[in-house]
Amino acid sequence: MGASKTDLFTKQQNDLALMAKALAHPARIAILQYLVKKNACVCGDLVEELGLAQATTSQHLKELKSAGIIQGNIEGASVCYCIDPKVWKQYQSIFTTFFKDVNIDKSCC
Repeated sequence: MGASKTDLFTKQQNDLALMAKALAHPARIAILQYLVKKNACVCGDLVEELGLAQATTSQHLKELKSAGIIQGNIEGASVCYCIDPKVWKQYQSIFTTFFKDVNIDKSCC
């Protein structure tokens, strides 16, 4: 979507779309699940865990970091990644609000 069109939508709609884009690849979901499971900064074992090439893994990490959902710190020769708890809570809140309970009439469609 062109930058000129995003102003047609609310901040919440734009934020949700950016979050969904960050999550829109199974490798990124796998990365997040792995980081959540480890509950600590992870250095270097993501390539081995995912089974993807280093360059591919790095690209997915870059997308997640750009979205702010993960943090990366340089430790020696490697970059260590972890979930940003503040942003994680924001994602959780926005998606919970979006996926609120609905009572759709069963005769609909």
